[in-house]
Amino acid sequence: MSRSDAFQGVAEFLAVAEQASFRRAAGVLGVTPAAVSQAVRALELRTGVALFHRTTRKVGLTEAGEALKARLAPAMADMTAAFDRLDDFRGRPQGHLRLTVPRLAVDLVMVPVLPVLRRLYPAVTVEVAVQDAAVDLADEGFDAGIRIGEFIARDMITLPLTREFHWVVAGTPGYFDTHGRPSEPRALLDGHDCIRYRYPTSGMIYRWEFERGTEAFRLDPPGATIVNDAALMRELALAGLGLIYAADLQIADDLATGRLETVLADWLPVSDGLRLYFPDRSRNQPKLRAFIDVARRVLRERAAALPASGREDRP
Repeated sequence: MSRSDAFQGVAEFLAVAEQASFRRAAGVLGVTPAAVSQAVRALELRTGVALFHRTTRKVGLTEAGEALKARLAPAMADMTAAFDRLDDFRGRPQGHLRLTVPRLAVDLVMVPVLPVLRRLYPAVTVEVAVQDAAVDLADEGFDAGIRIGEFIARDMITLPLTREFHWVVAGTPGYFDTHGRPSEPRALLDGHDCIRYRYPTSGMIYRWEFERGTEAFRLDPPGATIVNDAALMRELALAGLGLIYAADLQIADDLATGRLETVLADWLPVSDGLRLYFPDRSRNQPKLRAFIDVARRVLRERAAALPASGREDRP
C-alpha cells in the first residue's frame, strides 16, 4: 500500500464506527451514504480485512475493525487538533520568530522594537541571531532578516526600517584639539589615529570609503586599535581614543550633543538604510506581520524624536 493510499477511507471508517450507521456517518461527513460505503469498501479491499458486520438493520465492527478503531481514533483526534492549531496561527500572532540581523541593527532596531513586541504579543517568542555575513533564510531556518538594502537579494520582499545612512568620520572635540582636523581623506594618513573595524565572519578589516564628484576610493587608515563590534567602537571614540567611520544614525545623539564631531563631510557617501527582508511565502505569517507593524510604529516614533544628525563639520 502506498503512503498516498494509506489514509484514504480512514475518516469514513471512523465515522461509521462512531455512528454505527453509513447514513448517519454520511450526514456527519457531508457526503452521500454511497460515497461512505464505497470508501469503506475500498479500505477493506486494500487491507484484505473485513472491518464491519453489515445487516439490513445494523452495522457493527468486526474484531479487526475494533482493533483498527482503537489505534486510529486517538491518532485522528491528534491530527484534528493539529489542524485546529493551524487556525490559531492564522488568527493571532504566536509561535517562534527567528530573525538574522547585523550588528548595525541591534541598537537601531532590535533594542527599541523587541520590548514592545513582547509586551503586545506575549505568544510570540523571538530568536535573534546577530551576524553580519549574508544568510540564506530558508537554509538556516529564519523567518526574516535585516540588512542594508543594497545587500539584499532581489527576489526578496523588503520593507524600509530606517532612512538612508549618511556615513561620517567622527571624533571628540578633545581629539581634534590634539590632532587637528583633516582637510581631505588622505590627510588621515599623517598623524591621525583611527579605530578600525574587523568583520567577525570574514576577518577582513573595513577600508573607509570616500567619494566626491567622479572621484571614489577606499582608504586603509592608520590606527592602533581594531575591534569587531560597533558599540565598542563608539565607546572608544567617546573616550578620545581615535576617529571612527560610522553611520550617522548610530551616533546621532553624540553628534547632536557635541560629544562627537564630524570631519570630511564633503567626501562621505550615502547608502541605503536598513530593510527587513523575507520571501514572499512568509508575508502572511501573523507573527511576522506583528513584528512589521510594531517595528514601523516604534521606529517612526523614534525617528521623529531623534535630534538633528549634526553631520556638518564644526568650525
